Amino acid sequence: MAAKEHILVVDDEPSIRKYLQTLLEVDGFGVETVTSGKEALERIGSGEQRPDFIILDVLMPEMDGLETLRQLMQIDRSLNVIMLSCSNEVTTVVEAIRIGALDYLTKPFEKPELDAAFLKCRQKQELRSENKALREYCEAITEDLSFLAASPQMLKIRQQVLQIAPVDVPVFISGESGVGKEVISRMIHLRSNRRAQPFVKVNCAALPGELLESELFGYEQGAFTGAVRAKPGKFELANRGTIFLDEIAEMSTHLQAKLLHVLQDGQFSRLGARATVNVDVRVLAATNMDVKDAMRSGRFREDLYYRLNVLSIHVPPLRERTTEIPLLFRHFLAKYSEKYAKPAPDPSKHLLEAALRYPWPGNLRELENFVKRYVILEDDEGSFRELLEMTGQQQRTAPREDAAPPKEQGLKALVRGLKDEAEMEAIADALEKTNWCRKDAAKMLGISYKALLYKMRQFNLDSGRGARSAAARAARELAAKEAAAKEGAAKEAAPAIRGS
Repeated sequence: MAAKEHILVVDDEPSIRKYLQTLLEVDGFGVETVTSGKEALERIGSGEQRPDFIILDVLMPEMDGLETLRQLMQIDRSLNVIMLSCSNEVTTVVEAIRIGALDYLTKPFEKPELDAAFLKCRQKQELRSENKALREYCEAITEDLSFLAASPQMLKIRQQVLQIAPVDVPVFISGESGVGKEVISRMIHLRSNRRAQPFVKVNCAALPGELLESELFGYEQGAFTGAVRAKPGKFELANRGTIFLDEIAEMSTHLQAKLLHVLQDGQFSRLGARATVNVDVRVLAATNMDVKDAMRSGRFREDLYYRLNVLSIHVPPLRERTTEIPLLFRHFLAKYSEKYAKPAPDPSKHLLEAALRYPWPGNLRELENFVKRYVILEDDEGSFRELLEMTGQQQRTAPREDAAPPKEQGLKALVRGLKDEAEMEAIADALEKTNWCRKDAAKMLGISYKALLYKMRQFNLDSGRGARSAAARAARELAAKEAAAKEGAAKEAAPAIRGS
């Protein structure tokens, strides 16, 4: 079902506005009218959905049509503007076309002339779309070329892409932030049978759930406050092409259920619509999250994961493929030297060695930004010092799981051990004497309640341990008494034995 096209009529004459509104609404257009250039600029600059066409009168009081056109083009040069005038002076026509109008009609005009002007605008709009797609295609090829595979892991991924791309099924791409998941998704699209169709990217973490739903599936006029015009969603824009859902694990479970329905049936409804929209879209999804953990906690639906995970690719972090760092470093050097019109610097050996030692937690994105700064500042030594500082900071903040605590030797260790043992005994004794009332025990020991709790955690003292220690002490005391009694009996018996 084709969306209704909207037209903004800008004319100070009520009769012309009424005539155009009636004529266009009969043909199925949505029509909005304003009386001046100032109102037109306020309407276009309001952030609402842009009209498909603007019919703009040349002769108007205060701000004429040419000045209005000039300011409209400053807001958005892709606006389709058709000029109307009682005069067909060549200079006015030429100036209007030069500023950005797509056609020029002279009053009075026939309806076929207006239809032809709309057709001309649509053809130019299609040409713009084709040029935009071509630019995106070229940019995608550039991104593809920047995917330098030198490590065994990335060579394997390149081979996976060549196998996966022609097979028209969903692909799930995982890996840390900045490893190049979007580049891989573009490679898959470019090598698929859909490469001539749109590639649409959506960052699921960038919008809250309600806005993300309208972004993905669109909405009808009046669906919610502020929905003054219908808007197609990203799935409609990606029809017959590919949609890339980045950070999909950030999507709400409600929206995940709707996405699952689209994957299963190939259809959905816009917000506020009764009719369904059929789409044919290949879905590529990516996340930097541990999906298995997200499924266990209920944040990510298992059925959606298994629907998306027909084929999967895991992209390793840059620290696990350090052989590619020099290649990527020089690639970004060439890229930004050309972009900023600067001679490509030759990085020193110690700078490249420092780049190899740094773990790059931000992966390719962090490396790219570092090289960008290096090209702009042209300071090899400064960049080297920056890398050393970054490496030191990373080492200070990184957890040392495999590092064993240092062993204390000699008198210092002995004193500390005796001190801890004495503190533990004193605390346990105080707890037993106060029947494990922590407040009374802290008062007896002359320390704060919080300090007592801290020491109890330090020495792993709880009521069970206290009871066991008390029982053990009682047992030791009983054994000591028994031993003393036996010793006393032996002493008493000794003289008798000697006398006999």
